[in-house]
Amino acid sequence: MRLGYHTGYWSAGPPPGALDAVLAAERLGFDSVWTAEAYGSDALTPLAWWGAQTRTIRLGTAIAQLSARTPTAAAMAALTLDHLSGGRFTLGLGASGPQVVEGWYGQPYPKPLARTREYVAIVREVLAREKPVTYDGEFYTLPLRGGTGLGKSLRSTVHPLRADLPIHLAAEGPKNITMSAEIGDGWLPLFYSPRMDDTYRQLLADGFARRGTVAGAREPRPVEEFEVSATVPVVVHDDVEAAADAVRPFIALYAGGMGAKGANFHRDVLVRLGYEEACDEIQAHYLAGRRAEATAAVPLELVQDIALVGPPAKIRAELAAWERTAVTTIIVQGDVASLAVVADALEVGASATESATG
Repeated sequence: MRLGYHTGYWSAGPPPGALDAVLAAERLGFDSVWTAEAYGSDALTPLAWWGAQTRTIRLGTAIAQLSARTPTAAAMAALTLDHLSGGRFTLGLGASGPQVVEGWYGQPYPKPLARTREYVAIVREVLAREKPVTYDGEFYTLPLRGGTGLGKSLRSTVHPLRADLPIHLAAEGPKNITMSAEIGDGWLPLFYSPRMDDTYRQLLADGFARRGTVAGAREPRPVEEFEVSATVPVVVHDDVEAAADAVRPFIALYAGGMGAKGANFHRDVLVRLGYEEACDEIQAHYLAGRRAEATAAVPLELVQDIALVGPPAKIRAELAAWERTAVTTIIVQGDVASLAVVADALEVGASATESATG
């Protein structure tokens, strides 16, 4: 199992110590570092800025939102970063939710799966650079129909460093997960739990079985190279409850506030884990503005299902269950101390604690 580090998206400003953590992750032998975007900081600029000071660690977006840029703009950014990093970039994409897509980007949200299919198909056409890009879809048309009538099919002036640059898809619902395996090179899950591993493996297998069924679609990388990179909060603390308290606001935000009532896909994942009653309480508090109560309503069992919290020995013991899952990379969401503990537990690199401190 490989390790990644998640810098997350910014809150009111740049996260303190992010560059130090990125450099520590590389020293520790981590395989990848990932950024994100919501409706503040973007995912590409920090990755380029911090990534410019690294040499070996892979650089990924988890996630770049589909509605934030056109498919060709996403492909341009991907091939640019791949060149600048020497072939270390992974394009992680996600549809986000209706509140952000329609409220922030001013674009329609319906049919996110179909939109994702078209988006990925166009990105792959740009990267292949075999001919000028044309596309006639429900959501994207190249060249544009109407307008001035002067649009023409174009081919990237830049030759991509890797025509098969990996494209990973964020997905939470069963159909989305299956589609990730069908058209993507990897899956970026949120709230993965080892308890759900059999279900996830079957959904991925269903997607692998559908590969090659769409005429003219460019194939992803071989199934053997498919990656599952799961974001996992990690908090090292002698007191398990205190460690869980550091994760509870994150869960409360996603279960209660990241999405409208009846259209919160993050909450749906936790409901499938068996926490519907807790999610109802969390969401009710959150939507009423009672964030402290929403946070307090997150059960310890839920935290421990999707995160690694507590003393180092406990975290090391629980990692064994993760190593048996379909997850190929644990993307650690935590501080430098957390990075070192997980690296030591998985025997990544040498003298992890010493490396993390310089």
